[in-house]
Amino acid sequence: ELPKIRMPRQLRETYIRRVGDAVNIMIPFQGKPQPGVSWTKGGQPLDTNRINIRNTARDTIFYIRQAQRGDSGKYELTVQINGAEDKATLDIQVVEPPGPPQNLKLVDVWGFNVALEWTPPADNGNSEIKGYRVQKSDKKSGKWFTVLERCTRTSCTISDLIIGNTYSFRVFSENICGLSDSAAMASGVAYIEKTKTTYQPEKIPPRDMMEPPKFTQPLTDRTTTRGYSTHLFCSVRGFPQPKIIWLKNQMEIREDPKYIALIDQGVCSLEIRKPGPFDGGVYTCKAVNPLGEASVDCRLDVKGEI
Repeated sequence: ELPKIRMPRQLRETYIRRVGDAVNIMIPFQGKPQPGVSWTKGGQPLDTNRINIRNTARDTIFYIRQAQRGDSGKYELTVQINGAEDKATLDIQVVEPPGPPQNLKLVDVWGFNVALEWTPPADNGNSEIKGYRVQKSDKKSGKWFTVLERCTRTSCTISDLIIGNTYSFRVFSENICGLSDSAAMASGVAYIEKTKTTYQPEKIPPRDMMEPPKFTQPLTDRTTTRGYSTHLFCSVRGFPQPKIIWLKNQMEIREDPKYIALIDQGVCSLEIRKPGPFDGGVYTCKAVNPLGEASVDCRLDVKGEI
């Protein structure tokens, strides 16, 4: 009977374990007379101080008491009888939680919004980074609240901050094992001014008054909670004063009591009253005057109540 390795289905893909876990794998095979069994890693014999192999007439058992990241890799199993052989590969990946993000910075504060940036962690825990969890804490309560989960970028904008409060921010990394044990803390804090910030239009020379619409502050992607009114903001300049048109999923928003659109000194705002799941989507602000038109858009996600 020719040698044949019967690799279990779950071992045909990468076998993932956490650092410190035991690895205990049994791989059956067949063949008569009793086949010779050998294991290698990268063409070299295994380190028997770390890996125990026990063979019987019908299977081979691969055992590591406490896995380490260095145990990751491709292991080759060979079953042989009188020159006939069968081979299989066991791919093991030993992972652990990642390190925290690096270089977290508070880039900008405007209105009731802040912008954050960071760089990936120095150690990804031997596994792909799935995303980042962003949290805020106001000085009054001292409690941390999650504002973004599984953020796939290394920057974000946090909105709907409360006027008069001072905020701190931190970010965790996340991989297949979960969150990093510690978070990156932003060195600065954001104080949300109590006084209204007013838009200061640029001084345009008298001979060069005519200007096509141009957005000086784009819309930013937002996440809000079902039932809580939210605002979208952008700013535009142009002369003559552009006509502002709001669209949702490329459909113009007309006289709908759910929406309140305002423009004040070039700052365009759209209030969405008590949004529901169907109010999510892509919102576009279009500005039009005789010299041309311009538009910006953003995505609004509406989550259920926490």
